[in-house]
Amino acid sequence: MEQVTLSSETDFDGWREAARRLAGTGVPPGAVKWAGPAGETDLFAAPAVSEGEASAPGEAPGIRVPKAFVDMARRVVCHRDPARFAWLYQLLWDLQRDRAALSDPLNDAALWVKAADKQIRRDVHKMHAFVRFRKVGERGDREVFMSWFEPDHRITALTAPFFVRRFTGMDWSILTPDACASWDGEKMTFAEGADRSQMPDEDAIEDQWRTYYASIFNPARLKIGAMLSEMPAKYWKNLPEAELIPGLIRQSSERTGALLAAPSSPANIRASRMSAFLPEENAAGIQSLEEARRAASRCTLCPIHECASQTVFGEGPAGARLMIIGEQPGDREDIAGKPFVGPAGELLDRAMGEAAIDRHKAYVTNAVKHFKFTPRGKRRMHQKPNAGEIDTCRFWLDLERQFVKPDLIVSLGATALRGVFGKAVALKELRGALTELGEGTQLIATVHPSYLLRLPDRARAEEEYRRFVQDLGRAQSLLSRKAG
Repeated sequence: MEQVTLSSETDFDGWREAARRLAGTGVPPGAVKWAGPAGETDLFAAPAVSEGEASAPGEAPGIRVPKAFVDMARRVVCHRDPARFAWLYQLLWDLQRDRAALSDPLNDAALWVKAADKQIRRDVHKMHAFVRFRKVGERGDREVFMSWFEPDHRITALTAPFFVRRFTGMDWSILTPDACASWDGEKMTFAEGADRSQMPDEDAIEDQWRTYYASIFNPARLKIGAMLSEMPAKYWKNLPEAELIPGLIRQSSERTGALLAAPSSPANIRASRMSAFLPEENAAGIQSLEEARRAASRCTLCPIHECASQTVFGEGPAGARLMIIGEQPGDREDIAGKPFVGPAGELLDRAMGEAAIDRHKAYVTNAVKHFKFTPRGKRRMHQKPNAGEIDTCRFWLDLERQFVKPDLIVSLGATALRGVFGKAVALKELRGALTELGEGTQLIATVHPSYLLRLPDRARAEEEYRRFVQDLGRAQSLLSRKAG
């Protein structure tokens, strides 16, 4: 009988080293007894054997296991079940004889390890959600915080990196009965477990937290069973807002009745406006491309117009044989009121020149007519329009197509494709191919010039640019054949 004494209750490295040695030298699970530093033994306990009687390290051949098993084992060693190391070793042993043992529904070890891993991940999730820090003082120019938490399993070290990433800028300690984790802004340290009495009294921040929680509580959406499942009552003693929950539950029926009795809010004005404008009969009064341009300048159908400087309508001859459809205006286009005058437009002009396409003879437009952006300091960062915004603006794109009647459309990017087809279409499936749209119009899809500008690798960018020029060249060749 082999006995392995580990350095701690969560000593994964020690277990892994011993398990590899034992499995490599052919020691079966039933012949191993695992013990913790305090004498904790597993359910497969047997008469102890000294460490020197075990097989020597270095005798083991290579042990191979799926990465999923290693990741799972790192978590499962944190489980409180004394048999965890034995179950893990049993599964390791089985994996050497059956690579599919981890997914075998009849393998007891795999079933136990997976169930334990699920419990650990749930415990980790609860710790992430329910740790509440209290300010306990200051250290230099940094505030110091402390929290008390009682996890079901020994997960303090497992969860500590999450709190480092989230609260890097403050000094903090998390106390648990098993171990304490502390962060000083530079390094993480661990100490022995603590007692709840070491936590200070509540601070002023907790009053703010309770006020916030009470303000967001929605009695109409209260489902007590679901709430207790997500926030079990055992965690309430550590949550400042929990003392409010019984009272909020008691008041929920009264508050729900008041909400139902209140007059309904006015209808969504924007939705009403859209439904009134979009039917086909409203397009009947627009008789030309210029009238469509003027009507679009007053468009308020989607929220993008609220921040954009102006509508950026298409530009080019009304009878152009070639229509180029981009995605949306950028910062420069929004200011100038013209499509493709920014960096992407400059790249498009260069590529069109190499493909022998005269831009002045093409009609150039975008699927979305307003600039959608996110403010970042003094800059306006491009933001991709959503499907609803693209579909709403399709009303104007369809009018442009109706009045221009191009022989060929070149679509630039996925947003342009959705604007043409009215649904999501995979660009990679259509790129460079000739697609029939009906009524004498064909389409060639390619990438948007902004995609080329974003490529970090110069060699890759040059390769993709050549492909882009080839796509435009094919469009020009097709138009030339039709003209001949």
